[in-house]
Amino acid sequence: MTAARVVLWRHGETEWNATGRYQGQADVALNDRGLAQARAAAPRLAALAPQRIVASDLVRARSTAAELDALTGVGVEVEPRLQEINVGDWAGLTNEQVFAANPDFAEALYAGRDARRSPSGETGAEAGSRVAEALLDIAEGTPDGQVVVCVGHGFALRVATVFLLGLDYAHNLTLGGLWNASWSILQPAGERWRLLSWNNVSGMTE
Repeated sequence: MTAARVVLWRHGETEWNATGRYQGQADVALNDRGLAQARAAAPRLAALAPQRIVASDLVRARSTAAELDALTGVGVEVEPRLQEINVGDWAGLTNEQVFAANPDFAEALYAGRDARRSPSGETGAEAGSRVAEALLDIAEGTPDGQVVVCVGHGFALRVATVFLLGLDYAHNLTLGGLWNASWSILQPAGERWRLLSWNNVSGMTE
């Protein structure tokens, strides 16, 4: 079995997104704008006729997925491996705070190199590999010809996509960062998947 399409849907906005704070695996809820974004996007994803919805277990992803389930009635499965990158004790900090305390990390980030997000966190490659493995398992567990929507988190989904396309970590900068409540469409294709569509939004700006 292999899904015909895997749709990656980033969760809607949270207050930490709005204020530029590292979230990682902190369980931050959608704000009002994020909920509205998810509701605006849900009909567009429902039009893709998904037979499965699989979400990260973090509340911002599950709440986003619930808006699509309300339209399709297919239910929401939970997959913890779809969580965002673990940033350890950087959770809640801004870029400015992290860069000021960790200049080597800032240098690596701007140079496109990977680095661990705090001593207790993950590297980008570790997070991307975790999510890519989950997506492979989800795709292989979905009947032939079906569409599955996977609801997750911006950075980890982006790096996982790069790996599924057969590229290395450095190529993640060639893909734009995923906007809140945006969706992308991948086609499983053996060892290297195909990217059919990237960073689509519903057009809701308020």
